[in-house]
Amino acid sequence: METSLRYAADSKPALRIHAKQKFLIDPKTHLQFHGELDTRLGVLSHFSALLRRFYPDFSASFGGGMKYDKREKVRYVVRGKKSFPVTTNGEVRFNVKGRCDFDKEFKEKRSTGAAELSWAILNFQKEQDVRIKFGYEVLEQLPYFQIRENNWTFNADGNGKWNVRYDL
Repeated sequence: METSLRYAADSKPALRIHAKQKFLIDPKTHLQFHGELDTRLGVLSHFSALLRRFYPDFSASFGGGMKYDKREKVRYVVRGKKSFPVTTNGEVRFNVKGRCDFDKEFKEKRSTGAAELSWAILNFQKEQDVRIKFGYEVLEQLPYFQIRENNWTFNADGNGKWNVRYDL
């Protein structure tokens, strides 16, 4: 099980405990569960279950499932991602990804789509890997940035929103 502490200045509660578990169905498919605990109230604030299929020959993935959170209740999710190598060693990649969420009656939908440039720097320093992403959320017309160093991840966007995550 993967667990992390997440802090976002603009969310309530600011500190959340997140857990993710993957169950392998076959070498290219897994069932993935996410859960998040509200540290202020001590209750589950988010839960999702996704079936994800990977297509390594195409550097792509596709998934679908459901999610629950205390504000929106149940929603259904479909998502996909395609990656293109920019350099021959694969350290720099161009990613295109999209997601569509539907309410439980399939009447209301919310879509997102992004293009991003990702640079993975292995052994930036001894036993330290770094990944830098610059992206653009197309439908919201919002640039974003991510820097990840081993267990730490910092995200920020063009609206001034930011969050930090520490993987335990």
